[in-house]
Parts: sequence; structure tokens; C-alpha cells
Amino acid sequence: MSTDFLSRVYRAHSPEQVRALYDDWAATYEAEIAENGYVTPRRCAEALLASGADPAGAVLDFGCGTGLSGLALRLAGFELIDGRDLSDGMLAKARDKGVYRDLAPIGPDDPVPDGYSAIAAIGVVSPGAAPLPVLDRLIASLPPGGRIVFSFNDHALEHPDFRAKADSLTQAGTVRELFREHGDHLPGINLKSTVYVLEKV
Repeated sequence: MSTDFLSRVYRAHSPEQVRALYDDWAATYEAEIAENGYVTPRRCAEALLASGADPAGAVLDFGCGTGLSGLALRLAGFELIDGRDLSDGMLAKARDKGVYRDLAPIGPDDPVPDGYSAIAAIGVVSPGAAPLPVLDRLIASLPPGGRIVFSFNDHALEHPDFRAKADSLTQAGTVRELFREHGDHLPGINLKSTVYVLEKV
């Protein structure tokens, strides 16, 4: 199967381009990334649980896509999962998973919903998807003690701002780092990612 979408995603710049690309990709997304051994959702879900996140607490799966991240969260033991995504095409696929309490679209300028003890942004904040300031908005919506799990793949980590982001947040006293690990992301194309879990101070 072609990795054309995997290549095109890094060339999307505006929210409209991102939405259109993911709407077009929705039908073949899971087959394409499964062919390349996508493991970051499982790594993120297991890291969030191991960090001490309450499996009975509500989790926001931000940028949930077709629901692979929500499925990984459910398999890790999380019970209450809500999903938000820019792409209606992706949300339609996510509904088929049957793991979400609530699913809804979210625009690039919409407020991040609050009331969650944890947020997952798995493969969401990266060039060609959500811009780096989205991470600050997600953290701002968490209560003290709330946790966020996110991943930066190697393409994102080529950018100094992405590489330095977690350190800058901890140095500012906004969060405490609970977990960081570089490992497999899409082994089929030899792409890795770093998974982070941060706790809001």
C-alpha cells in the first residue's frame, strides 16, 4: 500500500488543508498505518496508566482520528473516554469503535473542553497537524494534578521548538515530567517517536 498520505501530511499547513487531507485519508488510514506497524497509541495509553492516571477518571482523546487512540486507552483500562477531532471523516470511523462516551468535532479555534483528569494527544501536535501552541491550550484546560500524554515523532523532533517544548514547560514550573521514552512509532518506515507524560502543577 502506498504511503502517499504519510508523505502528504507533513506538507499540510492550514487547518483547512489538514481537515481535507484527513477526510480523504479516513477510508484507508488504518490499513496504511497498520501496514507500517503503528504502535504509538499503545505506548501512550500504557504510559498514561503507569504514570498514576485514574483509569476511572474521564479522559479527553484530543485529535482522536479513527479511534485507534481511544481503543488503546480502553485496552489499557480507561473507562470514560471522549473524543474530539477536526475531521468528520475520521470521527465517522471512530464511532464504529464503540469505545467513546462522546464524540464531537472541534475547530482549530474552539476552546478545549475542561473537566478531564487526563488528556491524550497521541500523534496530534506535529508539523502538518496541530501546531505546537495547542499543547499549551491542552495543559491550560487540565486541573492541578491532571495528566497529559502526547507524542512527538522524529519529523517533529527535527524542529528545535518541538525538541525543547517539554523541557521549557517543566522549567517554567507549569508541569512536572512523569515519563519520557523514545521508541517505535511506525517501524515499517523506520520512524520513531518520543512519548511524554506531564502532570500539571
